[in-house]
Amino acid sequence: MQWIDEGLVLGLRRHGETSVVLELMTPERGRHLGLVHGGRSRRMQPVLQPGNLVRATWRARLDGALGAYTVEPLRSEASRLMGSGLALYGIGHLCALLRLLPERDPHPDLYEAARILIEHLDSPEIAPALMVRFELAVLAGLGFGLDLAHCAATGANDALIYVSPKSGRAVSASAGEPYRDRLLALPPFLRDRDQPGSGWRTPDAHDVREGFTLTGYFLDQHVWRPRALAPPEERARFVAHGTGQG
Repeated sequence: MQWIDEGLVLGLRRHGETSVVLELMTPERGRHLGLVHGGRSRRMQPVLQPGNLVRATWRARLDGALGAYTVEPLRSEASRLMGSGLALYGIGHLCALLRLLPERDPHPDLYEAARILIEHLDSPEIAPALMVRFELAVLAGLGFGLDLAHCAATGANDALIYVSPKSGRAVSASAGEPYRDRLLALPPFLRDRDQPGSGWRTPDAHDVREGFTLTGYFLDQHVWRPRALAPPEERARFVAHGTGQG
């Protein structure tokens, strides 16, 4: 068995004295592991840093085996982002999110979203809002997508300012007013109609914090807590840096 694909480095673990087990996120084969012989060498260590883009050839006798990778560097994002605390926390959190996906389950849209996010992780004006959207995309990829386009009570798509913590659906201002203390805030930049163009504005720190509160609630309810996982420390640090609290 053999295939060739590009991939984002998510992490690695030592194997023997000189090798590593490499974890990649690929567009066609999802999160995929493989052995890299000599992966702990001085030549390979800079290539196998989380966030880097590589071209990988995977070989194995059987499709279900661990297999072995041969990797070539395509883009060294880790070295470019090394000087940004926001970016380093962002890489750690992004990789932790992608590890929530089942192994070998293709998610090409998430792969592309991760690449775009990594390209902007050192931009404090853009990266935090992109990370909120990425968390929403991961929730959807895991089967827990939120419906933020229409009011759960009326079906309308205007004045959507709340989200129901039970259904994960948007709620309009009028329908949600009696229950506002029990609803989550829906920041403007997450409304489907609020796209770059007429009337669009860059989300401020308050909007982004509300976005992280929203995604964090559903990640905890549906993903972290059921798996007995704690929210990654990198997430808290990224949120603090990205919203002016760090």
